[in-house]
Amino acid sequence: MAEQEQAVDVEGRRIALRNLDKVLYPATGTTKGEVLAHYAAVAPALLGQLADRPVTRKRWPDGVAGPTFFEKNLPNGTPVWVRRVTLPVPGSTKDRETITFPVIDGLAALVWTANLAAIELHVPQWRVDPDGTVRHPDRLVVDLDPGAPAGLAECAEVARAVRLRLVDDGLDPVPVTSGGKGMQLYAAIRGTQDASTVHEYAKRLAERLERDLPRLVVSRMTKSLRPGRVLLDWSQNHPAKTTIAPYSLRGGPVPFVAAPRSWHELDGGDLTQLRSEEVVRRLSADGDLLEPLTRPGPALPA
Repeated sequence: MAEQEQAVDVEGRRIALRNLDKVLYPATGTTKGEVLAHYAAVAPALLGQLADRPVTRKRWPDGVAGPTFFEKNLPNGTPVWVRRVTLPVPGSTKDRETITFPVIDGLAALVWTANLAAIELHVPQWRVDPDGTVRHPDRLVVDLDPGAPAGLAECAEVARAVRLRLVDDGLDPVPVTSGGKGMQLYAAIRGTQDASTVHEYAKRLAERLERDLPRLVVSRMTKSLRPGRVLLDWSQNHPAKTTIAPYSLRGGPVPFVAAPRSWHELDGGDLTQLRSEEVVRRLSADGDLLEPLTRPGPALPA
């Protein structure tokens, strides 16, 4: 079957959109065109989360029922106007010394990458300067990963406990249901401390929560420890790690989204992952709940 192509103008950039009727989520009939519509609708908030961060994409060219792959480097044929940054990648699985990443800094670049069936967008907790200099992390992420039969209810309980510790240290965390099994908490930090300092702070936090809530929290990756408990994955603050960008779609059977939530919702006891249409509606009605992350936060305590 021949590819269907439709040329559009986005911010003065001409982009050839292909196969907009192709179903990417068979269980819901969600098409590539609807995926593009999601990213256009959430762009004002999502672009703030992607700004100045190299983006790793997870692509499903044949939809979420087909094969997938992570893509860090710019693919062949990338338009010259897509911003890029070349960074060292020690320990690369492909023995590369550097990778040239895209930096998604506008709606046109966002539409371009979504058009490649890049359903998931993953970013680090640090940014790069225009000259490619890597800055110190400007946000802390606390990743909560439940081990069955634990689920979102247990994650919410752990999140409330984490919040108390972070607020004591002057931070203002925002919860994000991941669109997968669990959730993340994000907090803006000063951006003056190196990644190892942030990483160690997150590790101490996780170990403290494990001591305080041993039946509910685990800070170690050991699989035998995880059933019925929530892994507080402090390793996500390592400079080589990325997390799903808030407002990104997820590549599961249903088009769930990594969605910011209010603390009131976490107290309600009926927490579920949110689909694209729900996130778009909430963003229109309530604004961007992640707006606190756009402002500098405090330095982490020693």
